[in-house]
Amino acid sequence: MELIFDLGSWVFILIGLFFMVVGSVGMLRMPDVYTRLHAAGMTDTMGAGFMIAGMCLQTGLTLLTLRLVLVYVFLLFTSPIGTHATARAALQSGLE
Repeated sequence: MELIFDLGSWVFILIGLFFMVVGSVGMLRMPDVYTRLHAAGMTDTMGAGFMIAGMCLQTGLTLLTLRLVLVYVFLLFTSPIGTHATARAALQSGLE
């Protein structure tokens, strides 16, 4: 049973790593600040979600799992707000 949890956690962690790498490549390849923000905002939330899910499978049902879930909830609120604030600042400064 432990082997199944280990394999599942590594699958989630590798999927999260894939999304993080795709987001990093998107940051380099996109032409302007708004599309870069979209690439970063979408993939970091999804990548972190998969990575935290993999870590939750590794830790089992402990207090550390609750902490990881709270970190992800915090990330779900702060990432879109940060992306929106950055895009709004770029728009107000006249960046096209």
